[in-house]
Amino acid sequence: MEETLVFIDEGFLDKLTKLLGGKTRLKYDKIGFAKRIAEKQDLICRKLFYYVCPPFQSSRPTEEEIRRKRGYDKFIAAISKNKEIIIRERRVQKIINENGEIQFKQKGVDTLLTIDLSHIKDDYPKIKKIILVSSDTDFCPIISDINKKAGNEVRLYSYFDKTRKSKFSLSNELIKCCSKYIKLTKEDFTACPIKK
Repeated sequence: MEETLVFIDEGFLDKLTKLLGGKTRLKYDKIGFAKRIAEKQDLICRKLFYYVCPPFQSSRPTEEEIRRKRGYDKFIAAISKNKEIIIRERRVQKIINENGEIQFKQKGVDTLLTIDLSHIKDDYPKIKKIILVSSDTDFCPIISDINKKAGNEVRLYSYFDKTRKSKFSLSNELIKCCSKYIKLTKEDFTACPIKK
């Protein structure tokens, strides 16, 4: 079978696993998940590029922030031992909207992912099929570019509903610029339990 690279936007998957888990995030093995979705496309996952942000820490972290950061650090230390995964971290920004509600936004993840996608032709010249797990239309220009210039094929794993402006309202533009769209299911996660 042909090899592929899998690019995962964890911010997107975090929201999706919460939705599919009925407000409780599904727990799953990241490498197992990448291998599973590659195998469903008759491909072998050579590398998983995993884009993530550590939990927000205020200038004087609360006990909850400290607890979350400890858990995150433990998780990153564990998965970084696997040479099949490349972890790319950025940061989280805390935003208070006009209604006084607190929101957290990833910063810099899209840029890192775009840079890595743009290097595929040079860094992995034998790879011709790429799997992207995201819902972000910001990737359309780089996807179109690598499809034309490198002759690669980008297959999109995502999830969308038909509710306009929901967290999962996927743009037709993203689907059109990819060679194939595959909708993620709850089973894609539950079939990859964490091995202890």
